[in-house]
Amino acid sequence: MSEAAANHNFIRTIIQEDLDAGRIAGKVVTRFPPEPNGYLHIGHAKSICLNFGLAREFGGDCNLRFDDTNPAKEEQEYIDAIKEDVTWLGFQWAGDIHYASSYFDQYYEWAIHLIKEGKAYVCDLSPEQASEYRGWATKPGKESPFRNRSVEENLALFEKMKQGEFDEGFCVLRAKIDMASPNMNLRDPILYRIRKKTHHQTGDKWCIYPSYDFAHGQGDAIEGVTHSICTLEFQDHRPLYEWFIANLPVPAKPKQYEFGRLNINYTVTSKRNLKQLVDDKIVDGWNDPRMPTISGMRRRGYSAAALRAFCDGLAVAKTDGVVDIAQLEFEIRKDLNDNAARAMCVLNPLKVTITNAADETEWLQVANHPQQEAMGNRRLAFTKNIFIDASDFTEDTTLSRKKFKRLVIGDYVRLRGAYVIKADDVVKDDSGNVIEIIASLVPNTVGQNPPEDMKPRGVIHWVSATEGREVELRLYDRLFSAEAPGKETGNYLDDVNPDSLTIIKAIAEPEIVNCAPETAFQFEREGYFVSDRFDHSAETPVFNLTIGLKDTSKN
Repeated sequence: MSEAAANHNFIRTIIQEDLDAGRIAGKVVTRFPPEPNGYLHIGHAKSICLNFGLAREFGGDCNLRFDDTNPAKEEQEYIDAIKEDVTWLGFQWAGDIHYASSYFDQYYEWAIHLIKEGKAYVCDLSPEQASEYRGWATKPGKESPFRNRSVEENLALFEKMKQGEFDEGFCVLRAKIDMASPNMNLRDPILYRIRKKTHHQTGDKWCIYPSYDFAHGQGDAIEGVTHSICTLEFQDHRPLYEWFIANLPVPAKPKQYEFGRLNINYTVTSKRNLKQLVDDKIVDGWNDPRMPTISGMRRRGYSAAALRAFCDGLAVAKTDGVVDIAQLEFEIRKDLNDNAARAMCVLNPLKVTITNAADETEWLQVANHPQQEAMGNRRLAFTKNIFIDASDFTEDTTLSRKKFKRLVIGDYVRLRGAYVIKADDVVKDDSGNVIEIIASLVPNTVGQNPPEDMKPRGVIHWVSATEGREVELRLYDRLFSAEAPGKETGNYLDDVNPDSLTIIKAIAEPEIVNCAPETAFQFEREGYFVSDRFDHSAETPVFNLTIGLKDTSKN
């Protein structure tokens, strides 16, 4: 964590004060408790870095716990993806993975405890009736007609719920707290619902499942969590969290703290919205490189180090805010500039025939990175016929060298890592379009400066026309064209960018197609690309645009 961020992390200050005051008997224990009902996104990355980072900083433990209390929305796919994301980000949870479902027997016993204490009851109100009885933020609720059932009746009814004798929605178990409380979460919240669904961990053992609020704090207590860190939307739930801890014989007394969640412009992070993007096939799955999911950003070519640097640089405050996406993109570019190997790929090929080049292939050696000697060298195939980008040539000889530093008829340019060449003539099609450049090379100019009268205008990238390989490039832009998607129309889908993906064919250096998936490159003068995690192979090379060399977004 950067020093600036550490100084703006109020939870770090609380932990240090607790340690200094001796309020922590053992070690600091935090937890990351995702619900396995979707893939993790950039907001979760901040929470992961915060929880695991604080535990690491203070020599404590961070648990990974799946709060899997709703089998209707949870899948093993999400569990596997979450475990992979946490590991990829560079963190390791303490001990075995935890599941709220592992504590279902204990939660059930604690529900019985509340019933016997007269603090929970089975309520037969329909969902619509329960909503009406709950009241409004400015209007007290009214008590359910089933609130004063006897302990014996409630125990018998709860047992029937457990045995599956009632249909889904017929009744629920509620805590008996205060229907007039100004905090809506304390108005007799639901503890258990009937869900006749097979659970991915417990199978068909249960047909009643605890609510998230009931399971959350008790899971923390069972695991000995010292600092239960949540995002700000759980602030109003904290009194309920504390009520359960105070009214149950839990083995520990964790405390909940809330921080502002991460919001980024040009982005949506609501799981419901992300799932809709997937279900409506606006994107190609949860790991589509346009998605703000961790797996999507990984596939796009964002590195774990860059995401950690971004998250660690954010303040941990008690208010929500919106972070400019440029702050994330800065970290991505910085990391790739330092660590991505260089390569050449021509996106809009224009053939160049070098009349005085040798007929056979000449193999040149160039550095993989201009500042990273340890990254070694690579071979470049130089041949009589090459491709340059069409935008790197003009017939307009009136352009000054300052205005156009590329190839011009009658003038010189250096090919990156190779010779200085001169454009001598052009070949055109019947419509007058240039389809080939006739050029000549200046001998002995590989790594050497030519005579002053042959000084090149600039340096351009190129690829051998005979040795180069065709590759598929997936050019990604931001998924949304508005800073706050949906703000103007009320529907975030109205701001989906129709040009967020363009697929083209290009010609690349022959040897880079043999790279492993998830290998990052700077395609010189084009941008940073990564070999696709799933689709790339030497036979069908696919590279995703991670980010441009500078911000060229159309938005």
